Amino acid sequence: MQQKVGCYGAQSGSVLFLQTLCLIAAKVKTGLDFTAPIGSKLRDPWAFTPLPLMALYHYLCAMSKPRYTQLVESLPASVPFVGPETQERARGGAFAARLGANENVFGPSSMAIEAMQKAASEIWQYGDPTSFDLRAALADHHAIAPENIVVGEGIDGLLGYLVRMLIGPGDKVVTSDGAYPTFNYHVAGFGGTLLKTPYVGDHEDPAALLELAGQQNAKLIYFANPDNPMGTWHSADVIEEMISNVPDGCLLVLDEAYIEFAPEGTVPKVEINNPKVIRMRTFSKGYGMAGARVGYALGARDLIGQFEKIRNHFGMNRAAQAGALAALGDQDWLAHVREQVARGRATIAQIAEENGLSTVPSATNFVAIDCGQDGVFAKAVLDDLVASGLFVRMPFVAPQNRCIRVSAGHPEDLELLRGLLPKALSAALAR
Repeated sequence: MQQKVGCYGAQSGSVLFLQTLCLIAAKVKTGLDFTAPIGSKLRDPWAFTPLPLMALYHYLCAMSKPRYTQLVESLPASVPFVGPETQERARGGAFAARLGANENVFGPSSMAIEAMQKAASEIWQYGDPTSFDLRAALADHHAIAPENIVVGEGIDGLLGYLVRMLIGPGDKVVTSDGAYPTFNYHVAGFGGTLLKTPYVGDHEDPAALLELAGQQNAKLIYFANPDNPMGTWHSADVIEEMISNVPDGCLLVLDEAYIEFAPEGTVPKVEINNPKVIRMRTFSKGYGMAGARVGYALGARDLIGQFEKIRNHFGMNRAAQAGALAALGDQDWLAHVREQVARGRATIAQIAEENGLSTVPSATNFVAIDCGQDGVFAKAVLDDLVASGLFVRMPFVAPQNRCIRVSAGHPEDLELLRGLLPKALSAALAR
């Protein structure tokens, strides 16, 4: 049926026919001249349209819309995080320092930048859909086979693929209350049912997660080590014990996005073809390439092979692959970044102490500052910092939301925090 554009967007011929009937009815009701063009003397003809005819018109308009799934219709229009760019547009200016998105402000190695610049001149070419060179280098780095690795558009993209592979409407997924919201976003997007356990002492609780997964016959457990949003971590032996106790038919999603910043003894020893665990890694954090969107997963060959059925094979752009390959080859830069981050964490802890506050020990490139009261107070502190030009974030769920979270930035960034935090605390106390 021919489609035309009317005041309600794209409309079918039947809807336009009914629209015409409504306009004629309006002319009859108002006594307008039928020889005049329709609507020429009637500013709002819909105001005079008989109600049954109007109802039928709206029904037909609704029938002409795309037929969304019941799942999509039921979901809220939301995103896991509001980007700093959105906030900058709202406040009418750029942030003086960007310390809220856990970005590595020290950036990628010069080798990675050079590789991406060279690849930019070849960007007319598609990226290798198999990420062959990068997977081969990662396989060598981890002493495993390339078949045990899948590369994707950051950990976020890989989490989406994994959930699509395993979770349908009503399938149960276990996570911690307050853990990484993007994972929850993907689970909701495929109709899964989220079950949550609380943090214990600002740490995710492996035993509680396992118990809940077993009770509920869950298909996935999400667990980050080191943790986001608190920066805490568990030792390798705890993780190894957790993996060994994953219930049959369940898969542990071990998010190791911040593992490059963790102390020695954090990385677990995992047999690569163990079917109970998949490990997520990224070039966004330690390697300073968040904007390139390069993540990878390590897991059993069969599990990794399933990604080939549903992943976006041309999702990895050419420059990003080249940059990640070069970054992996520059471990000296990674060591330098680790040193800078450690200094930044120490400075943040010092600034907190100067203001009578404490920090949560962190194995990441950010630090949670305990504001000493509840989430309302911490939000007031955060709002004042943001209004003053310092982009920071905070956890969403109590009791973790008593904290604000600050990335380990450049010295000048942290000096800005040092200058602004006393004012923000005073303003929050005055509310």
